[in-house]
This record gives sequence, structure tokens and C-alpha cells, in this order.
Amino acid sequence: MHPGEGAFYFMSHPATERLKIGLSACFFHADPQRPLFTNKTLQYVEQSIAHWLMSAGALVVMVPCPTGETARGDVTLKHYAEWLDGMVMHGGSDVWPGSYGEEPLRDAWMGDRIRDLYDLAVVEAFEQRGKPIFGVCRGLQLINVAFGGTLYQDIEMQHPGAMRHRDPGTYDQHFHEVDLVPGTHLANMYPGQQRVTVNSIHHQGIKDLAPGFVIEAWSWPDCVPEAIRRHPRQGRGYIAATQWHPEFRAKSGAVLDDTPILHDFLAACQLARALPRPGRSPLHIRDRASRLLRQALLRR
Repeated sequence: MHPGEGAFYFMSHPATERLKIGLSACFFHADPQRPLFTNKTLQYVEQSIAHWLMSAGALVVMVPCPTGETARGDVTLKHYAEWLDGMVMHGGSDVWPGSYGEEPLRDAWMGDRIRDLYDLAVVEAFEQRGKPIFGVCRGLQLINVAFGGTLYQDIEMQHPGAMRHRDPGTYDQHFHEVDLVPGTHLANMYPGQQRVTVNSIHHQGIKDLAPGFVIEAWSWPDCVPEAIRRHPRQGRGYIAATQWHPEFRAKSGAVLDDTPILHDFLAACQLARALPRPGRSPLHIRDRASRLLRQALLRR
């Protein structure tokens, strides 16, 4: 099956033949003041992104952080990377500026260092196994940081002429236009469409692009990167991401169709299952994330 083909390919297949897609966890850290689950760490997924993946027949598995004060057994992220067919990096909290070598400009932009280390470790594990990775919103930012890029801590503050990319009042019904870069893989998935409308729910964004990646879409008119993809060079697995949430639907319906993006990712997962790629050295993943995650959680 080639990318973009085989729509709903797995809808009639038995469970043993369906793709198994990992979904990174969101975190509620232990809080002694929380009235429910007092002082317990919660790991969860947002419903709509799981349903988005399931809409094409894929089986979705949340990949929990395997380390922490309650950890037991020998399960690691490498086990999940070996077992699953691909990984989707979830949206959510800000990326901690320290993850890309900066100090937070405001306390409100501290982000979540523990989740960063977990997410970096997930990317590291799936990259080593050559499994496809797709990032959504924070997922795009995290992937860019993992491979050596940097972020605007706040687009409106740091990017001259920036428009508003997040509106807390309208949330997932806040939209802007993006220009698809002609000749890119993403643009080829949408023939005849160059300027399209997407949702916008972020205030951080890519400043310096990670080496080895290309920008596939820019926000219009302020030119903030909105979609990236790794160069498909020999031996490199599929990694792509969008700054918008393809799983969120507009009430008006007047946004870019998410179906080609989903089918392209799942087709890459099917191809990787049929033709596994050899693992790659983790040395280009920033900070040797698994080791740092374990150390950080042990210190808590």
C-alpha cells in the first residue's frame, strides 16, 4: 500500500492484521491539593486523537511512561517500539525551553520538563526501531527539538509581525490560513490546493528548523512553520508533523481535509511493517532522553 492509498484499509480486517499505533501520554503530575486522585500521577490521552486514528481501523495503544516512583517490572519504551507499528506524538503542554538550551522568558512558559524527557525518550525508542512517527501541535515542536531545532517561546512576542495563533476563548474553533509549499510531499497530497485553512491552538512554534527536515507549510501571512517532514534519505524512517490538530473538526467544515494526512501516516506504518528498516544510532537524539528521564524521576 502506497501513501495516500487504501482508505480505511483495515476496517474489515481482524484484530491480528490491523495496525497498532502508539499514542504518547499526556500528564497530570501528582498534586497534594487535587481533590480527586490526590497526589497521584495521571497519564491519559485526549479522546478525539484516539478516535481519529481509529477512524481508519487502526488499534490505538497509549504508551505510558515506564519510570517513576511506582514503577515495577522490566517494561521499557523499547518494548513498545518493537511491538507497535508507529507512534503519534500528542499535543498538550508547552515544551520546556531548557530542552532546546534556553531559559524561560516567563514563568508561564516553563512547560513540562518531565513530559519533554518522556516524549524525547519515546521518539528515541521509535527512531531506533525505524518506526514511523507523526507529531501533532506540541508533537511537532518536540520532534523539532529532539533533532536539534529550537522554538519561539511565544510567537507574538518573538516573531515580528506575528498574528495570533491561539485564542483561549474559541480554542479549537480558532483558524488561520497556511500555504502548502509546492513540490513537497504534503502539497502533493492536496493537488490544486495551495492556501488552505487550519485550526490554530498554539503560542509556541518553530524558530530554527532541525537539520534534515523540510518545511511543508507556512502560516499566512506571518510565515511561521506549520508542517515539517524529514528528508526521505536512504535508511531514514518516516517522521512528519503538523502544527495544527488534524483530528479537530471545524463546526463549519471549512478546514483542510484530515483524511490524506491520516492515510499517508498509516500507509507508512504498513510499509514499515512489511519492509522493516534497521535501527539507527540514538546519538543524534538530543540529550540521551531515556537516561535523563530515569534520573529526573528518581530525583523527584
